[in-house]
Amino acid sequence: MNYALATPRPPLVQVLKTATLAALLTAILTVPVLGLRLVMEGGYKVVLQPHWRPVWIAVVVVFGFQLLKPWLPDARALTRRLPAPALGIGWQRAIIWFLLAAGLAWPFIGSRGAVDVTTLALIYVILGLGLNVVVGFAGLLDLGYVGFYAIGGYTYAMLYQYFGLSFWVCLPLAMLAAAAMGFILGFPVLRLRGDYLAIVTLGFGEIIRLLANNLTSLTGGPDGISGIPKPTVFGIEMARSASVEGAQTLHELLGWEYSGMHMVMYLYLVALALAVFTLVVTGRLIRMPIGRAWEALREDEIACRSLGLNPTRIKLSAFTLGASFAGLAGAFFAARQGLVNPESFTFIESALILAIVVLGGMGSLLGVILAAILLTVLPEVARGFAEYRMLIFGLVMVLMMLWRPQGLLPASRAQVELPPS
Repeated sequence: MNYALATPRPPLVQVLKTATLAALLTAILTVPVLGLRLVMEGGYKVVLQPHWRPVWIAVVVVFGFQLLKPWLPDARALTRRLPAPALGIGWQRAIIWFLLAAGLAWPFIGSRGAVDVTTLALIYVILGLGLNVVVGFAGLLDLGYVGFYAIGGYTYAMLYQYFGLSFWVCLPLAMLAAAAMGFILGFPVLRLRGDYLAIVTLGFGEIIRLLANNLTSLTGGPDGISGIPKPTVFGIEMARSASVEGAQTLHELLGWEYSGMHMVMYLYLVALALAVFTLVVTGRLIRMPIGRAWEALREDEIACRSLGLNPTRIKLSAFTLGASFAGLAGAFFAARQGLVNPESFTFIESALILAIVVLGGMGSLLGVILAAILLTVLPEVARGFAEYRMLIFGLVMVLMMLWRPQGLLPASRAQVELPPS
């Protein structure tokens, strides 16, 4: 069947007008973002310089797409006929086990830079799985998830700075602090849904960032908190020299020659363990009664009430548990970076985490893992296209919403079929 003939084509003049208007709007929107950049001159003077090539590329792409749109196949008609690549639960578990085995072998075969990038990808895996509880399982749109991420990072940083607590002591405390804020945030949004819920959560994320930026005496303000130590191995530091006089480091204790790669590998393995912990917990939760309650709330809140379930408790549980995983990721992020500041927790981080959940498939554990790896690793691989990163990212998301709105790997549900009587 020829999908291009399914609908009548508009006149060529109308197509040219539409394409020109779309190109003009694209130019207006992309000039402030892609057409201007700050350049340092002389080491002390910042100059705003034009950079028109990304703008022209965006304009030409939009103009060409709008010009050819009447002759392109209908996206919805194609989507109905494309086979849905939904894998069964058995296949998904097999792929997860394969990824785990590959992940355990990766630090021993990958380069230092590759292992470090994969560690960052695992942080986004934790964040994606945590937000999947709120958005994918419970159906609550959260645009301020980065606020809980920031709470976890600053909790570890401040507990170390003011009380000298170690990473392993602060890790559960960071989860509890973020969970407590998620529980508190749940109360004002209990009666909200849809766009109103998104606006409130967006405001929460910005409030957390502004507090971190302005409470200079507590959080360090725009400079943040630095000198955050890395995780230890049973209390033994993995550094060139011990911070406490007379103490031994791990390589001295084992008689190894010091190498910076040891810390990179250790951070990767810790991130992998935390990601597996998050995956196991979220996977178990969705099969428990609380997970079924989240699904009931997502499908129809009125029907959820009619079943005798309490939407208030369900929403609070989703926000609390989802926030706790963000606090877990935030504490590890602070340990990995050794520094936290407000610029690490902007709205673009919330948008990226939400894009991971949507791109992978809301409610799909394997889909979220694959999307987090793709959106983190691919920009590092294609560093030559760094200035077009957001342009390509936006284009991919638009195409996904057109041709694959359910995500790369939609969630599969266990089904029971009764034999015919």
